[in-house]
Amino acid sequence: MSYFNSRRSPIVARNGAVATSQPLAAQAGLRILQEGGNAVDAAVATAAVLNVVEPGSTGIGGDMFALIWMADSKKVTAINGSGRSAAAANSKHVLSKGYDSMPTDGPDVSLSVSVPGTVHGWQLCLDTYGRMTMREILQPAIKYAEDGYAVSEVIAHGWARSEEKLKQRPSGDEMLLKGRAPRHGEIIRLPTLARSLRTIAEGGADAFYQGDIAKKIASYVQSEGGWITEKDLSSHHSEFDEPIKTDYRGVTVWECPPNGQGIAALMALNIAEGFDLSGMGSQSADRYHYLIESMRRGYADALQFVADPRVTDVPIDAMLSKEYATRRRNQIGKTAIEKVSYGMPGPNSDTVYLTVVDGQGNACSFINSLYQGFGSGLIVPETGIALQNRGALFSLDPSHPNYLEGGKRPYQTIIPAMASRDDELWLSFGVMSGFQQPQGHLQVISNMVDFGMNPQTALDALRFSIDVQNTGAVRVEDDLDPKIVAELSRRGHKVSVIEGYNRALFGGGQVISRDPETGVLMAGSEPRKDGSAVGW
Repeated sequence: MSYFNSRRSPIVARNGAVATSQPLAAQAGLRILQEGGNAVDAAVATAAVLNVVEPGSTGIGGDMFALIWMADSKKVTAINGSGRSAAAANSKHVLSKGYDSMPTDGPDVSLSVSVPGTVHGWQLCLDTYGRMTMREILQPAIKYAEDGYAVSEVIAHGWARSEEKLKQRPSGDEMLLKGRAPRHGEIIRLPTLARSLRTIAEGGADAFYQGDIAKKIASYVQSEGGWITEKDLSSHHSEFDEPIKTDYRGVTVWECPPNGQGIAALMALNIAEGFDLSGMGSQSADRYHYLIESMRRGYADALQFVADPRVTDVPIDAMLSKEYATRRRNQIGKTAIEKVSYGMPGPNSDTVYLTVVDGQGNACSFINSLYQGFGSGLIVPETGIALQNRGALFSLDPSHPNYLEGGKRPYQTIIPAMASRDDELWLSFGVMSGFQQPQGHLQVISNMVDFGMNPQTALDALRFSIDVQNTGAVRVEDDLDPKIVAELSRRGHKVSVIEGYNRALFGGGQVISRDPETGVLMAGSEPRKDGSAVGW
């Protein structure tokens, strides 16, 4: 079998479409479109509902990135809604506690809490491109938080995995049901989160970064031994970025620039472009091998060079050059090498994703994340706000570009994407799940460009997941032909077969395509989760 058997076909619509990982959130976004909002309004509303119905993955205590295409300008804009480390953050303090890398959980996890960037990012999106107010946009999320909702199976499973993390501190009870994770089909209400969302609805981003919410966040983080202050919060701001891109067989693929890891996907596409993938077959040992080796090289470079470009020089142009891709491609043989080293580009050298396209052809590719399940596990008392642990991605090596310093954005795994053809929007897409995201982008684009798959089929197709720690380990899905597994092993790949709920590591993708001549939208949603694509 070459596909995850979702038995789904893509939805087709003309007036707007929303695709994301939870049906209630997708419906909320669609309702905003039907009420006169555009793609950006619907994206923010969808993200806000996901904070409520999928709270372990995303929320106002996390970060966001967006790529926005407005039909009148036919231009892609990137918004960086990620937060920075506290001004007082320093690696020596972390090292003095006996760590050789940033903690992701445990008693000192507060050291990995960076300033939440989500709410200011939402505000910037709405103020610049939206038609509706924050008050209007947040109403569906507030209603679900106050009135409650029944928990879906996949989300219940993820919640249960974070139960012990939430139980470590008293305020974690705000995200539990009678002291435990809610089970499939049980109704949960999140009243403290509802109050926080109401405060933001009334006062906008200022109500989050100043005033009572900011005081509670700073006080709690400091009580846990972390660095964030009210000043760190009040001085936070999101920014517009110039998106990065590459051409893949006549399709322009767009990503947010570093500090995100989208450049890894573009580098892998540049390398893979030199192989005749369509001639190999969509599910063949050859295609798996060459995509895996292309991705390993893209990641080796990204993990070495990606950092906050406003603090550190990141050689973006050199990394994306076709000449550099040729040099990296020439290093790929018919068998895997055990360890891929980063190159010299240049002469000197848990998450939710959603996509919305409206009837006018405006599009928003949007990603919002806490990083790991419920982020740091720190729930700010009386707010229902789960704080991210994005600072865990900083390096403690002073020679590394992503070295922990005060006021610096860490390496980010969350990456929305778009694709255009002949200066017209073609795709708004993404594949969430940590370090799987560039790998998902590579595979989905190859599925659609090299093999002509529609959005749903491209998501149904079996995927691989490499270990970014460069061990040569490759995870594949249990539907993959055992002969292909055996052949990949013979070529030197350390293959393991994944099944059940663990298949979530292959990512949660959403894709909307648009036909520029007819305006017809075609949307697909991840079959390995309980997501939904809806349209009208």
